[in-house]
Amino acid sequence: MFQQFRGFAMALTVALLPGATMAQEAGPLGVELNKTEQIDGGGCRAFFLFRNGSGKSFEAFEMSLAILDQQGVIDRLLSINAAPLPVQRTTLKLFEIPDIACADISEMLLHDIPACTPQNEESMDCFSILSLSSRATAQLVQ
Repeated sequence: MFQQFRGFAMALTVALLPGATMAQEAGPLGVELNKTEQIDGGGCRAFFLFRNGSGKSFEAFEMSLAILDQQGVIDRLLSINAAPLPVQRTTLKLFEIPDIACADISEMLLHDIPACTPQNEESMDCFSILSLSSRATAQLVQ
């Protein structure tokens, strides 16, 4: 009886190993444009959620966005600094885009990441770990 239990326990352990290994693997760094809201003075406030499943904390994370109007023409460039981004945390960051109505923004194009530095490490290319999404009317694209 003990042999049968031991065999079952070993089979269960082996069956669970791939799942345990996957849990330790790094996931994406999710960037979501969650919503926009009009602010007094004609600007737009953008609410971003950063879901850091990458397995690393980031001491530097800066994105350069091109803001496109409803005709798809670049209205302006916007640089946003989202650091720090703690590991396995969701962080809310608010950024104001002056002199443009939220309804006039069709897309926010992530065209560069000037700074992406994990804590106590060298800078890295974060494009490979990014997952972009939007719940707002304006889309967040790469």
